[in-house]
Amino acid sequence: MSRRDDLTPEDRRIWARVTGTVTPAKPKKAARIAVARPGEAPPVPRTVAPAAKASTRPAPAPAPTPAALSPPRRVRGHPEELEPRRQRRLSRERDPIEARIDLHGYGRFQAQDALTAFLLGAQARGYRAVLVITGQGRRGGSGVIRASVHEWLQAPALRGVVSGFAPAARHHGGDGALYVTIRRG
Repeated sequence: MSRRDDLTPEDRRIWARVTGTVTPAKPKKAARIAVARPGEAPPVPRTVAPAAKASTRPAPAPAPTPAALSPPRRVRGHPEELEPRRQRRLSRERDPIEARIDLHGYGRFQAQDALTAFLLGAQARGYRAVLVITGQGRRGGSGVIRASVHEWLQAPALRGVVSGFAPAARHHGGDGALYVTIRRG
């Protein structure tokens, strides 16, 4: 029996989350080694022969590679703080809040999974702004979900989804909620 058969579904889910956060090391290229076959002379490394006559013309410039011709690819950065004007429009509901998720009652990992699925679904539906309710934690302290949600929104898994976030207005949950803006899909 292998060790994987001993894992519970909860252990497998946690292990999948851990392995999803690890980036593999870049493999190094193996050096080419020339090996002489039996009965052959050992290979001699090639050297560049010196030019017989120096040319008076300048050497032609190397042709640009296709990567140099294409515009640089835009790398999606971390989500930014919302602009004050956008945050005000969301708080006054001039820009609609198209969906809401309440993370009360979830454990830390369950809340992260639910938030990720919710935001991916919101992007697929074409939503532009959503409300994420985290709660304020017990006795007004910083709850686990509330303390972690900023890290989750900036994680590589959501970098292509979330464009920005900001604390919600008091009537939307205040410190226990966030406005999240979503990139176009």
